[in-house]
Amino acid sequence: MKLRTDLAIEAREIAGERVAGMDFREYRENDMKISRLTVKNLRAKQILGKEIGTYITIELPSLTDNFRETDDKVKTIGREIRRLLPVNGLLLVAGLGNENITPDSLGPKTGGRVLATRHISGELARSSGLDRLRPVAVINTGVTGQTGIETGEYILSVVKRIKPNAVVAIDALASRRIERLGRTVQISDAGISPGAGVGNHRTRINQETLGVPVIAIGVPTVVDARTFADDLLGADEMRHGFSYAQSQPMIVIPREIDLLTERASRLLGFSLNAAMQNSFELKDLMSLM
Repeated sequence: MKLRTDLAIEAREIAGERVAGMDFREYRENDMKISRLTVKNLRAKQILGKEIGTYITIELPSLTDNFRETDDKVKTIGREIRRLLPVNGLLLVAGLGNENITPDSLGPKTGGRVLATRHISGELARSSGLDRLRPVAVINTGVTGQTGIETGEYILSVVKRIKPNAVVAIDALASRRIERLGRTVQISDAGISPGAGVGNHRTRINQETLGVPVIAIGVPTVVDARTFADDLLGADEMRHGFSYAQSQPMIVIPREIDLLTERASRLLGFSLNAAMQNSFELKDLMSLM
């Protein structure tokens, strides 16, 4: 059985630490463990099941245990995001997912906390002291069941119209382990396949499909039930005693899912603003939000 996960760090755990064509290093900063995994060639892509590119994983204290978005954490995460962004030009931030389904609401909730600044220009920007703001546009795509439009089609149509230098896509992710839910941020320049972690594959959103770089950011909010059972019980027990679980598409979520998505969206929103508007102090950005 294939273990479902959106996290590159977990794909490395499954495949083994020594994979040809993969670079990996890790370090600590502000009480967070940060790892940087680079998939360099087709062989590593096939073994790991991850697209060629860079995957930054930030492991932090649980978002549901009295966590606050401290300046240090926001600055660190913002700096890691900024490393993958183009230096100048318009950015399009896209919140993916369904706001009405709590585990899938991370994208739109985060999008609502990102400063949209594309419309602030000219005399308005100069008179308000905001002429140093980087232009940013924000959309929440919804899901195909709500709109009748594939998420990739929606984003592509906006990209063709406003011509951003890059797209930042925010989505809820799937992990293989319960203990990583609400404790992990993944940032990647390899794009994203919405719904892949829970078996609901949609058109991939990346530079090839959109024509501009795509930075994908997410926090895991769910675990696939079959993956969780296999991890908990082992493959032999799964084969002999859990045929029902194997046949049913189910997910596992933490009971604090409302708090998790709320705090994760705040953390990502603040960090994105810090990354994109780095000519402003964090306290000044927060006064604009």
